[in-house]
Amino acid sequence: MSSELRFIVLTIFTVLLSYSNLSDGLLQPRRISHGLTEGSKYLTRDELWFNQTLDHYSPSDHRQFRQRYYEYLDHLRVPDGPIFLMICGEGPCSGIPNDYITVLAKKFEAGIVSLEHRYYGKSSPFNSLATENLKYLSSKQALNDLASFRQYYQDSLNVKFNISGSVENPWFFFGASYSGALSAWFRLKFPHLTCGSLASSAVVRAVYEYAEYDQQIGESVGPECKAVLQETNKLVELGLKVNKKAVKALFNATELDVDADFLYLIADAQVIAIQYGNPDKLCVPLVEAQKNGDDLLEAYAKYVREFCVGVFGLSSKTYSRKHLLDTAITSESADRLWWFQVCTEVAFFQVAPANDSIRSNQINTEYHLDLCKSLFGKGVYPEVDATNLYYGSDRIAATKIVFTNGSQDPWRHASKQTSSPDLPSYIITCHNCGHGSDLRGCPQSPMIIEGDSKNCSSPDAVNKVRQRIIEHIDLWLSECRGGIRSSM
Repeated sequence: MSSELRFIVLTIFTVLLSYSNLSDGLLQPRRISHGLTEGSKYLTRDELWFNQTLDHYSPSDHRQFRQRYYEYLDHLRVPDGPIFLMICGEGPCSGIPNDYITVLAKKFEAGIVSLEHRYYGKSSPFNSLATENLKYLSSKQALNDLASFRQYYQDSLNVKFNISGSVENPWFFFGASYSGALSAWFRLKFPHLTCGSLASSAVVRAVYEYAEYDQQIGESVGPECKAVLQETNKLVELGLKVNKKAVKALFNATELDVDADFLYLIADAQVIAIQYGNPDKLCVPLVEAQKNGDDLLEAYAKYVREFCVGVFGLSSKTYSRKHLLDTAITSESADRLWWFQVCTEVAFFQVAPANDSIRSNQINTEYHLDLCKSLFGKGVYPEVDATNLYYGSDRIAATKIVFTNGSQDPWRHASKQTSSPDLPSYIITCHNCGHGSDLRGCPQSPMIIEGDSKNCSSPDAVNKVRQRIIEHIDLWLSECRGGIRSSM
């Protein structure tokens, strides 16, 4: 062993010993909540229920389940104002968030409704999340859920406002991330049921090996911070070889028996700051630590404890296979449910690039396939080609969908980034414009009321795209008012 390597090992071991006794005193980690924890950050949290069809593809299966939804009609122009449907995605839907859709609802005198995704939150069809019970969890079933709910809710409005059944309100669909993809796919598959869609950071291109994710993180942080992150990850991997129990305790992650699961946590902790518009929370202290000759592992662990856990709610439990194998329905079941969708439909395996990777090379294709097999058994495999064939990937053949992406968002390479007259696409370019910047403002999490753009490094960049969104919504709503919709 060289003298330089021996010095690094001894330094890591000393730091780990000094911190291992502190791990028990850390704040209890909680599951990521995206900052939506205060009542004031919701327009409403009053639960409503709808009886939904379990299997939309079986004429003989008439089973139903209760699906949760919300409505907010304070801005609706009665009786003919538009209805904005905000699609809930891969997690519990706890209400209608008070983000930029509030501003749009005020402007267009629209009502807002939001439907919880099947299986997530309180909308589970079964009492167990065993693999055999997850067969109805898919984007296709979810789209049909939206179509059924849209008809149900329109009928209820007609009764409430004494409107003729032949006349309907104009509808417009919204979503961000996976629900952004659902918003685009709904317009593709049900063009007669919505005047248009906003697909914010919409991951419409299923990807088997998504190396672009890590590559975009490197581009977003810049060469100086990227080099520091790479060095930090090497120290983490070296620490695992010297004393894995101590290094995991430093991050309050001793429950992660599989080293690659722990390294996935380390990678995601870095991503959180970039994806959700807080790059300086990560890069500033790490770069400063390196320049001052301070210990990088200590600086990174402090960032994880204070920001990822303390502010954002990152929990090592999310990466625990024992947790992911739990088939009981709990407030944390979304972790298992989303992995099922990953392992069957979309993959998005966030593998380390072959060259110049930030994340550990142990996070590779084999790791993801092994995880899928461990969680759901043999024969479970992501049908990426079938998904892209069905929806069209980023060459989706639809109309009246506006796509938006933040320049720093690692998910934008799974979205549609080329623009056309029928499918306009906009990149919001700024230092902290990440996932869903158009709806959430900056940072994207924790949540900002009404998606205020004032904290974006370039508010003008966000506001210009928002103005274009308003123009598209205005045009497309006007083209389908009076119960006549155009899918041309």
